[in-house]
Amino acid sequence: MPKTTFKELLDAGVHFGHLKRKWNPAMAPYIFMERNGIHIIDLEKTITKLDEAASAMKHIAKSGKKVLFVATKKQAKEIVAEKVKKVNMPYVTERWPGGMLTNFPTIRKAVKKMGSIDKMASDGTFMNLSKREKLQITRQRAKLEKNLGSIADLTRLPSALFVVDVCKEHIAVREAKRLGITVFAMVDTNSDPSEIDFPIPANDDASKSISLIVNLLCQSIDEGLNERKIEKEKEFLPKEKSIAGKDVETTDISDSHEVETDDEDEEETKDEDTSDKLDDDKDVANSDEE
Repeated sequence: MPKTTFKELLDAGVHFGHLKRKWNPAMAPYIFMERNGIHIIDLEKTITKLDEAASAMKHIAKSGKKVLFVATKKQAKEIVAEKVKKVNMPYVTERWPGGMLTNFPTIRKAVKKMGSIDKMASDGTFMNLSKREKLQITRQRAKLEKNLGSIADLTRLPSALFVVDVCKEHIAVREAKRLGITVFAMVDTNSDPSEIDFPIPANDDASKSISLIVNLLCQSIDEGLNERKIEKEKEFLPKEKSIAGKDVETTDISDSHEVETDDEDEEETKDEDTSDKLDDDKDVANSDEE
């Protein structure tokens, strides 16, 4: 499992919190000290919580389930989209569509609408429409792609949710909690970690900090997916061996059957030869008597 060091976290500025006057008292266990009116996050606790979150995420990926990444703030959009695409997980980097989890069937309908527009373009129906209708459908398709394009492959509710900023994505967290979905999140000193299953105390405003945390979690997911792939291959190999063994047995049986038939044919030919010889001897004896 990928690990991070104290120095890497320090260089990325993970330890910087918010101003003292903006703090949330629930974050007190994760705050190391205050300097120049700014809270400093305890990186030892960050490492511990990050390892726990990475291990849990690896287990989810290994079981073949999906993790939905949510990061709609400007600093995190491109970072999350780039890194999450590599591990083939769904993500939301534009506006969070309200009811995306609690009203999932409606969101799926919108995704299917996007698919039907693509089908129209491929089968030639799109070309028969008027210029105005084409323009309207093209705009609708672009809007759907922007908001829901990254979750087009999400056919069922995700098993976990990863959030970059708890305060900004409070609607997503609330929906996940209502449905009992596991929530992973980067929690800054102004956030409430009590609603999060796997809080990671870290600076959620610096792009370097976000990049480091997301990269580590994506590596854990990648490891889980690779392990799942290896296990499936191991399960498939014994089946192949058993099939091959059955083929060998059938070939042995057929070979032995062929050998038996050959032996029977040889015995029949020998019997025919001996009977022919006896008939010849009888003819000779009869001729001598005459």
